Amino acid sequence: MSEQNEDQLINIGHDAEKLLNNKAFNNVIDGIVQGTFQAFVNSNPEEPEIRERNYNGYRAIVDIVNTLKQQVAIKDEIEKRNSRETEE
Repeated sequence: MSEQNEDQLINIGHDAEKLLNNKAFNNVIDGIVQGTFQAFVNSNPEEPEIRERNYNGYRAIVDIVNTLKQQVAIKDEIEKRNSRETEE
């Protein structure tokens, strides 16, 4: 992997980490997750389109958060590897 590409991944990871540590971001995410989950739970089983739309909205938000966490993990792994290489 090129150094420039690694630098980009590290920067993306730092940005993702900032978002995940941002109280306002987390409040918005939590509100959306709770709202979509409640809408799903409160929908009628006879309304599969509405239930599916609510569930898909919930899954999309969860996927966004998981993607951000993955970007942080990639950054951490690159930084860990780079730290080991400089120690040698």
